[in-house]
Amino acid sequence: MDQPTVGILHPGSMGAAVAACAATNAAGVLWCETGRSTASVERATEFGLTPVATLAELLDRSDIVISLCPPAAAEDLARDVAGHRFAGVYVEANAINPERATRIAALLEPAATVVDGGVVGSPPVGGKTPTLYLSGPPHVTERIEALFTGTAVRTAVLGTEVGKASALKLAYASFQKTSRVLVALAVGMAREHGVDQELIEVASRRTDSYLSEPQYVAKTAARAWRWGPELEEAADTLAAAGLPPEMLRAATFTLARWNDAKDSELTLTEALDRLAQP
Repeated sequence: MDQPTVGILHPGSMGAAVAACAATNAAGVLWCETGRSTASVERATEFGLTPVATLAELLDRSDIVISLCPPAAAEDLARDVAGHRFAGVYVEANAINPERATRIAALLEPAATVVDGGVVGSPPVGGKTPTLYLSGPPHVTERIEALFTGTAVRTAVLGTEVGKASALKLAYASFQKTSRVLVALAVGMAREHGVDQELIEVASRRTDSYLSEPQYVAKTAARAWRWGPELEEAADTLAAAGLPPEMLRAATFTLARWNDAKDSELTLTEALDRLAQP
């Protein structure tokens, strides 16, 4: 059985949990500790990842590298990897638009083989089972499928064209994340007029509506620093397709009001208070 060594760039809440799943079928999972935060060190330790001192060491020892980082950093990170002439499999799993995924593939190939990826769902902890969508050469996507066999990360192959997985990820995110922003605005509007509890009561009759889950507004606020850039990527994808991007750009503008709430534990009231402050 092929047991590759895997490198993760970088172990955020999603990346560390995905990497831990990969460890089930890998010889080892490495991460580069240089320049990373205390929170990253704690996450990597919690999930049993092996630290290395430099990116060069990680790349030299890894057969497969998985990139899961904030969207804005994806190309710079790929450029750093290309500068080390990495010759393994590079899974570009960030929430970026298909055009950027194609540019990253051009940066890394032909030395490396690039697989386009997109994770849909929550980090694979506590019973959560996200799906890693893949598009790329069949002989390589098969290796990634094998890497996550029997783990909480499901895989699905969309074809061979780089960009397909990224497009699906952003299409889903554009609905899911913008819907959560609309909930926050609706509850905020109702609260301003003293009818927020009545709104929640009305929404509770529709259990298939995000509006019936107003407590999620606080989670949206804590994740705004990540969601905003994702929706910017989705807006760019809409524009490239000739579709109007303004709705998603407005959602990113709203999320920006919560940028200082990064990964914090707010109450619904606190989240709405911050949203109402320009």
